[in-house]
Amino acid sequence: QVQLVESGGGLVQAGASLRLSCAVSGRAFVSYIMGWFRQAPGKEREFVAHIRWSDGATYYTDSVKGRFTISRDNARNTVSLQMNNLKPEDTAVYYCGARYGTATWYREPSKYGYWGQGTQVTVSS
Repeated sequence: QVQLVESGGGLVQAGASLRLSCAVSGRAFVSYIMGWFRQAPGKEREFVAHIRWSDGATYYTDSVKGRFTISRDNARNTVSLQMNNLKPEDTAVYYCGARYGTATWYREPSKYGYWGQGTQVTVSS
């Protein structure tokens, strides 16, 4: 059974950095794409970044390009999201998701079959 557990959220001021981690377990993830999504109050869950576990290829939503970096650690079975220069509009619950299959990149949350419980990120101005 696939399990994803996020950690690393918190309350920071604008311009600060945070690093989110997602511990993954349950199977080999070489055939998965791992994604970070976020959901602000009253809004739908939205794509932030994803990474193909097998080769580390990545994609980002435009609003975080140059500020956020997604990575994976094969030895520790973790996926991380380094967030720099945080802005108040980054405030949301951040979720780690996993999707089996690496042929197509999807940004829709509905395409991801596994989710963690989420971690809150709050950025004050």
